Amino acid sequence: MDIDVYESRAGQADAKHDADVIASVPDQAAAAGARPGVDCAGLDWSALQQRVATCTACELHQGRTQAVFGVGNPHAEVVIIGEAPGAEEDKQGEPFVGRAGKLLNAMLFSIGLQRQEVYIANILKCRPPNNRNPGAEEVLCCENYLKRQLELIQPRIILAVGGVAAKNLLKSDKRIGELRGKRFEFGDTGIPLVATYHPAYLLRSPKEKRKVWDDLKFVRTLL
Repeated sequence: MDIDVYESRAGQADAKHDADVIASVPDQAAAAGARPGVDCAGLDWSALQQRVATCTACELHQGRTQAVFGVGNPHAEVVIIGEAPGAEEDKQGEPFVGRAGKLLNAMLFSIGLQRQEVYIANILKCRPPNNRNPGAEEVLCCENYLKRQLELIQPRIILAVGGVAAKNLLKSDKRIGELRGKRFEFGDTGIPLVATYHPAYLLRSPKEKRKVWDDLKFVRTLL
């Protein structure tokens, strides 16, 4: 199926999803004196959701409407990871809503997946003010939440969408154009990770959809 199936799903794009700015790498976090991530080892799914909902580990909790834990199948084979909640996500409590979310749904459909079959999360659980890029300490505070989610889900593959998510998950300072379309592994988990462009970026740059189609077909071969 060609990428043109979802080319008409154009619309809302946000500068925070520009795929070339990294929020943090380990050395930067250490240099900034960032606090260690929260301790959520051993928590089951329900307890983890509750911990995230009441988290005050960083200052982002002060301005949130609600934490955005994630959405989808907690036993999914595919986990989609983006950057951070935006305004609508903060209101609705669900990642990837609005027109960029519809485009993500169409991207998944193009390789035979429904939104409810996968799990969708972000590297941050709370919206940064004015949709700015995540800060190093903020990413570090949320990191263990995401790691615990992945431990519980045990996916067959992770799809990182956007440069900020990809760079933080891979601890890399390379541009998304250099990272996309390749097989990596997430930390020491052995879980394959593929990076691609963020749907919001595609709304601004529809000519890049062909590259994303290639990335999605590559994801399909790894399942």
